[in-house]
This record gives sequence, C-alpha cells and structure tokens, in this order.
Amino acid sequence: MTALAGIPLGDWRAQAKDMDFRGLRVRYWTAGEGEPLLLIHGFPTASWDWHYLWQPLARRFRVIACDMLGFGYSAKPRGHDYRLLEQADLKQALLAHLGVEGPVHVLAHDYGDSVAQELLARHHEGRFTLASCVFLNGGLFPETHRPVLVQKLLLSPLGGLVGRLFSRRKLAASFAQVFGPDTQPSDRELDDFWQLIAEQDGPAVMHRLIHYIPERRQQRDRWVAAMQKGGVPLRVIDGAVDPISGVHMVARYRELIPDADTVLLEGIGHYPQTEAPEQVLEHYLAFQDRL
Repeated sequence: MTALAGIPLGDWRAQAKDMDFRGLRVRYWTAGEGEPLLLIHGFPTASWDWHYLWQPLARRFRVIACDMLGFGYSAKPRGHDYRLLEQADLKQALLAHLGVEGPVHVLAHDYGDSVAQELLARHHEGRFTLASCVFLNGGLFPETHRPVLVQKLLLSPLGGLVGRLFSRRKLAASFAQVFGPDTQPSDRELDDFWQLIAEQDGPAVMHRLIHYIPERRQQRDRWVAAMQKGGVPLRVIDGAVDPISGVHMVARYRELIPDADTVLLEGIGHYPQTEAPEQVLEHYLAFQDRL
C-alpha cells in the first residue's frame, strides 16, 4: 500500500472544471503554483491515474490535467474519429484556456506518451514550447509495443462488439496481466477505474479510441526523430515487468535515443504512478533537480 494519501475518486470528480473544445465538454483539473506541469493519462483510464502524485507535485508546480476526448468524465461522442493529433490539439487548447504561455513540463503515461511525442515534434517545429518531458510506461516505439488480447480484439472487425461487451471483470483480468505481481490493484481501485471507463457508456467508443495503435505506426518516424533531436530534457521512468512496454521498450529506447536517461522500477508493471507513486515522485523530482 502506498504511503501517499491519494485523492478519492468522488473528491477528484468534485474538483473538475469544464472547458469547451470544438463543441465538446472536457473536464480538467489544476492545482498549485509555479512552472506549468501537464500530466497526460493513458488508455483506457483517465486523469485520476495521477491522484497519488497530484498534491505532492502541486507543492512545486502548477499541475494541469484533463480527461482526453473519449475518456473519464470528458465527452465520449459515438461516431467521433478519435486521433492522437487531436488530443494534442486539446492539450494546447487547455493551456491556452488557462492562459499558460512559455515552456511547459510534461509527464505522460501509455496513450499519453504518444500525445507527448506529438507535442515534442511540435516543439521542434516551433508550434509548442516544451521545457522537459518524462515518459512512464507506453508504446514509444510501435516495434516494441505488445498489446494485450483485448486491444487486439478492439482493433479487429469485431471491435465494436468487443468494446460493448467490455466489463469490470474483463478490466480486472487485463489489469492482472499488466500490473506487477506484488502491486495488483485493489477491488476498490478496480471499481474506480471501471467507473471512469463506464462513464457515459465509454465502452461503446473503445474500438474507436484504439486506433491510436495504427496512428502510432503512421507517426513513428516523425516522433522518434523528435526524441533524437535533443534540446529538450527527456527521461523514461518504467515499470520493468510490464508485458506491454517494460524492460524491452527501455532497451529499444537506449538503442535509439542519444544519452538515454532511463530508470527501471523492478517488480513494477504498466501503471507505475499507482503501483509505486513514491518511486515515480522521487525519480521525477530528481530529474527536475538536475535541470
């Protein structure tokens, strides 16, 4: 059990604010003062994933997060063509809504890593200003990403049906595979994760959200080039036993990225920010202290 207090889901929801993005309601959170730090969540969960780190990080930064389109408490339009590039547009719109100008730190996980890679590419194109970027477990390279069964099924012609049949029981089975053996989510945590996914009949859009996997392949060369360019401090903090993007992804990162700064968390799986938040906080702040 983590020593960090965390924020109960009901309290988290009560703190949400609303923003309009292209006619759709987006829920967002902000706290603290200082340099802006944008937290970007993964698939299939939401910004509550950061709840253990939220208050500790808010003591040093102005922390900002939103549930992306199709996730958590934000809009989940049925026929929408969900794209990572649009989610990056959303992040930039959120920062503009909050009046944030100048360099932004980013801490991202899973699906959010891809959004962060897009923001990094935009930084090098002069369309965004990134102060630093830290990636938790995620598919930074399509060639090392090992999707779980439900992700493969969502990508198949049966994806719509698979999504609608997705349940708390299936979520528990998937998470049991990707969390560390000694850091499995509790029943209460699974209830909360499921509540975020089930909100507004979220399973009905999961087969649309999953198109981030082919989109990663389309953008791969641009995103990897952006990571190789230098000029923006980068770090990977990775749960080593994650079957999706664990130690094998970090090995590829070290091959491809010059002066690779990587931290492996032994025994930790795909969700280090909830499995080992103290370790993530320690390694994140150490990274910041060096900047």
